[in-house]
Amino acid sequence: MALVVSPYMKIYRRFKPHLLMVLAQIGYACLYFITDASFNHGMNPHVFVTYRHIMGGLVMFPFAYFLERKARPKLTLALFMEIFVISLLGRVSLTLNMYFASLKYTSSSFVTSIANTIPSLTFLIAVILRMEALDVRNPRGIAKLLGTLISLAGVITMTSYKGPAIQSFSGASQHIRSNFVHKSWTKGSILVIASCITWSIWYIMQGITLKKYPAQLSLTTWINCIGAAQSAVFTVIIQHKRAAWRITYNNDFWSIIYAGVVCSGITIFIQLWCTKQKGPVFVTMFSPLATALVAILAYFILGEKLHIGRIVGAVIIIIGLYLVLWGKDRDQNHFKSQEQPTVISDNQKDPKMQVGSSAERQVLQMDLEEKDKTDG
Repeated sequence: MALVVSPYMKIYRRFKPHLLMVLAQIGYACLYFITDASFNHGMNPHVFVTYRHIMGGLVMFPFAYFLERKARPKLTLALFMEIFVISLLGRVSLTLNMYFASLKYTSSSFVTSIANTIPSLTFLIAVILRMEALDVRNPRGIAKLLGTLISLAGVITMTSYKGPAIQSFSGASQHIRSNFVHKSWTKGSILVIASCITWSIWYIMQGITLKKYPAQLSLTTWINCIGAAQSAVFTVIIQHKRAAWRITYNNDFWSIIYAGVVCSGITIFIQLWCTKQKGPVFVTMFSPLATALVAILAYFILGEKLHIGRIVGAVIIIIGLYLVLWGKDRDQNHFKSQEQPTVISDNQKDPKMQVGSSAERQVLQMDLEEKDKTDG
């Protein structure tokens, strides 16, 4: 007896990747404030990245070992080097070290705004590498292209136009209000732009590697472990003080736990799963949501002033995001309809039995009827 699937379950299955990516962006939005507060208390960003991925690897290892014991492919040397490059370029070693260093020199609002160029960069690279279908002759392709450009316009609006400021929220939590004076906005801007470029390459490489190594839990564990080793070597080279590796129990400890478990463990696994299901462009298009969440949380929690330009830019970004998701959803349905198997009869499979014209088909039908009469 066939199982009856409820309409709610169908909706859940269809929008499961969307829901997971929204949850991932909520996790990242909270991370910005936690790390910003930790850096303000003296935590070294590079040490933080190292500890974060050690924690992520430790958390994900048991799940990867037991749940993917039979499904895990053999790890060849070439594949290991590919994962090594992913860990170096991606949201683990080089990228995160530059990213959090830029957060130290600028602000969480500025960094998240610039990071919204990642979807546009990823889309451009995916189209060049033919990993993303783009047909400007149909509405699906136009929606994806137009949505990407609109999102980029929203990013430019948020970063270049402030507009009138809305009065800060009087009930903000004063005890986590940041008093840190950022030293070099130029240095921070260069670092965050460089991290966005390597970040986009990381998303593209994920899609390529997942085809060869489809075990998402194991890949998450490898990325964290290799990234932690890379970050540790980098940190030892530039940071010679042993005191920098010491962490306090209150702020630093819990920020590392949160970043390691939620962002380096669960969130990277979610991104890998969604990349396999929907592609790298789909995953990156949700990153602007973190900017909107950071702006809202900064207003209500940190008491930062919220400018009209940021609100307008966030609305523009969401419109562009909706267009891209609509285009990809229709695009996916289109590909599914093309991949529907065609029922072929035995006569069609045999070239000798294929009949070209209607006259030949009539002659063949008459021969079959005469044969039936003689047999009867």
